[in-house]
Amino acid sequence: FLEETNRPNEFKKLLFGLCFFHANVRERRKFGPLGWNIKYVFSQSDLRISMDQLRILCNETTDDEPIPYAALRYLAGECNYGGRVTDDKDRRCLANILTDFYCEAIVQNNNYKFSSSGIYYAPANGSLEDYITFVKDLPYTEGPELFGLHDNANISCALGETNQLLGTILSLQPRASGGADGSSWDRTLAEVSADIESRLPEQFDLEKAIIDFPVRYDESMNTVLTQELLRFNKLTEIIKSTLKEIQRALKGLVVMSGELEHMGDAMVDGLVPEIWSKAAYPSRKPLASWVVDLLARLNFLKAWVQAKKAPNVFWISGFYFTQAFITGTLQNFARKYKLPIDTVAFDFTILTENECRQAEEKKPEDGSICRGLYLEGARWDAQAHVLAESKPRELHTSLPYFHMLPKLKTEIIPLAGRPDLYTGDIDGKAHMYNCPVYKESTRQGVLSTTGHSTNFVMFLRLPMASYHNQKHWIKRGVAMLTQLDN
Repeated sequence: FLEETNRPNEFKKLLFGLCFFHANVRERRKFGPLGWNIKYVFSQSDLRISMDQLRILCNETTDDEPIPYAALRYLAGECNYGGRVTDDKDRRCLANILTDFYCEAIVQNNNYKFSSSGIYYAPANGSLEDYITFVKDLPYTEGPELFGLHDNANISCALGETNQLLGTILSLQPRASGGADGSSWDRTLAEVSADIESRLPEQFDLEKAIIDFPVRYDESMNTVLTQELLRFNKLTEIIKSTLKEIQRALKGLVVMSGELEHMGDAMVDGLVPEIWSKAAYPSRKPLASWVVDLLARLNFLKAWVQAKKAPNVFWISGFYFTQAFITGTLQNFARKYKLPIDTVAFDFTILTENECRQAEEKKPEDGSICRGLYLEGARWDAQAHVLAESKPRELHTSLPYFHMLPKLKTEIIPLAGRPDLYTGDIDGKAHMYNCPVYKESTRQGVLSTTGHSTNFVMFLRLPMASYHNQKHWIKRGVAMLTQLDN
């Protein structure tokens, strides 16, 4: 197979790169959401058909003709491997990874390396035994740098495995056994349920809120607020009713149903009961943190209602349905300037420390100032005002306040990039990373009618240093989250 080609040198180099790419995309799964949003099963058949296509295209070109790299990348990245990819952010990542292996440099440059360590590269033209010997001499364990990830990815990988193991152990814990202080299942559940019930505030007065925040053509945030109050009222009603019911069951006043028993098991284990999580917003927090987060969201809305006006700075993570707030901001701008809403989009500005203080005091003319996002896989350099590498053992960092400023699409500077890599336009001038924002850390959700995952919120453009490009951060798996897991 290796020798059955008109261009053995190019074919062997590209074939080695293809095999390395196959191993790369399969092993990348162990890093969880930093690797892929969805764990795809890239199979041997994907590799085999790509190998056959590579041989055919090499045989159909003469020594004087260039190798059709664009066609090879399209066949592998969009048809063979890309055919399995359903998430558009994963497709972008796959396309960018493939350019490291299906490229002219791997053939023309003998010093071309697959990673910054310099250990991994395509060896010179040789026999099958030479390639097998080369592969066997490679390090037994590979670091995150081979995948384009930060060294912190090893910590994320270890944390994921540990949490999975502890979750399994916790699920096997006998229900009747006492805790460290000798407390029983019933007693622990009674204490936890009573504590949560005592901390929940009264439901929002929706009728009064509708009077204070009537439906107005020029202020879509009134509708956003009343819809949020309705959603949170329904959630707190479910929480309160189930807590009362389980307390009655513990006293023997009603039968402990299977649903209540599952709820009790979850609460004793420190997890959010399924009956609550189904009625709530996406979250991976344990029960204690989840309750604290819920109370913070309720306080955010309470302050809004009591002030009888929208806040100067919105806590974007505090909304039940974030997309409603995003659409409301666009609607306000479109209606103010009498523009069709499909002709406007967001431009983004990350505020400096002084601008953050000013934002607390004064509302912007257009758009919304927001807070509450966390960067994963990178950090924000406040001094240089660009995206920067994470510090060691720092998995998440807060993003400063940012301004969501609606503009006509024609007024927004296009991103510099390549359409085939889903990074922008060839003629684009904006040197920015198009960073995806997710509701929680799994980054995985159900594919909705918009073409995006239900976990996806929006893209936010972040300035990059001159020596970085979008490909660097895409391979890093850099994204923003509205909330952390703890």
